[in-house]
Amino acid sequence: MFRIKTILNKYFLVILLIMISSCSDDFIDVAPNEENSEDFFNSEQDYQDALIGAYDLLQSTYLNVMLGEIASDNTLAGGESATDVPGIQQIDDMIHFPVNEELRNIWSWMFAGVNRANYIMEFKDKTDFEGKEQVIAQTRFLRAYYYFELIKWFGEVPLVVDKRIQFGDQFEIDRTPLNEIYNQIEQDLIFASDNLPYTQMEIGRVTKGAAQALLGKVYLFQNKFSEAANALESVINNGPYDLLTDYATMFENDNENNIESVFEVQYTDVQGAGFGCLQCSEGNVAVGFNGIRNYDGPLFESGFSFNVPTQEVVDQFEANDTRKDISILDIDAWASSNGATFTTGYEHTGYYNRKYISRQGDLNTGDANLTNPNNYRAIRFADVLLMAAEALNRGGIDESRARLYLNRVRLRASLNEVSSSGTALTSDIYHERRVELVGEGHHFFDLVRTGRAGNEIDGFVIGKNELFPIPSIEIDLTGNRWEQNPGY
Repeated sequence: MFRIKTILNKYFLVILLIMISSCSDDFIDVAPNEENSEDFFNSEQDYQDALIGAYDLLQSTYLNVMLGEIASDNTLAGGESATDVPGIQQIDDMIHFPVNEELRNIWSWMFAGVNRANYIMEFKDKTDFEGKEQVIAQTRFLRAYYYFELIKWFGEVPLVVDKRIQFGDQFEIDRTPLNEIYNQIEQDLIFASDNLPYTQMEIGRVTKGAAQALLGKVYLFQNKFSEAANALESVINNGPYDLLTDYATMFENDNENNIESVFEVQYTDVQGAGFGCLQCSEGNVAVGFNGIRNYDGPLFESGFSFNVPTQEVVDQFEANDTRKDISILDIDAWASSNGATFTTGYEHTGYYNRKYISRQGDLNTGDANLTNPNNYRAIRFADVLLMAAEALNRGGIDESRARLYLNRVRLRASLNEVSSSGTALTSDIYHERRVELVGEGHHFFDLVRTGRAGNEIDGFVIGKNELFPIPSIEIDLTGNRWEQNPGY
């Protein structure tokens, strides 16, 4: 079987051309000129090339993942000093404001992904070929993925469907009500799940299971518990997934796209990125940012010491939880046992996110901190089980099945089964999500969607920090037609 990671390498120049044609200083993508657009989409290969370009923006979601941890109470910003990447430091302390480069990057990169998907959809009827519905299904999944990221971070955003956002359109389009955006995301994911197989010939492409799982998550974010349970249990009962027996191998480069992986963002070691264009990296930039500062020793590589776990999240692990040492690296204990040395960075806690830090032997070209090939496990089967448990419990649907799914995850971690019910079961599920998924970028949004963020995150202001501010330049470019999110 081929891997889309290989395809990304093969079409790197094509991706660069599409990227150059769809990146600008704001969320308005400057698309290829009309003559070139008319000359494109004349063959299946043209559609496949454009689709790979739409996949490519997934690689920039390393920032969404890293900041999803730092914004929560799981980790601190870290880095070299209090002024190392100010945008990250501000988000960690909940003092961010509309001028924030990291938030602007998330906005710009996710809209670039939307525009690349819409570029395909704009010309979806131009040329027919066998299997075209699968290309469209993958495209619609990607559009849903990018839009879901946008509304998680910013709430109401402009919804544009099946056409590119061109320069000048910002004077005509408005922010769209959330229910309309959610409805479009649901439609895209239902189409994708109806037209994709559970197994693809090229590993890394979107599957039916990925579409169903993301659909279930989208429903869960809206408290549509019955719909969420149906979508997620379809993945559990019909998909080819299971919990990986050996959790210790889950995040290693030689065990990517394993049986627990419902959807992975594929990374490569292709050179071409720099700090002036981090979204150009084909590698997982977060791996280098998370790494041990000035490390010298076995197994791991050095990094920039961002995203450092807190003592509070370490203490959440129960005694004998086999996930703890796989998820969290106690650098002092490791250095003492292995003769390693390192230096401490800003806000040093003594811990690192072991899931996503560089290992020796990773194949890298260029700057190893920008081209690490370690895939991001975006949707894992354990996540699906826990989301299904939550939907069944909070929706009052079936607590016995909720406990069954929760306990499957706990038993894999060598923990005792729980027998709780009602709100106690809800708390058990929340706890399990935190320790199972620590370091994977989900916790801030879990806290916000369940109304717990105000009590858990230092500095969090209820009624404000549930959303992040629209980058000020985007509002300026509309002639101040858009209102800023409350509190900013």
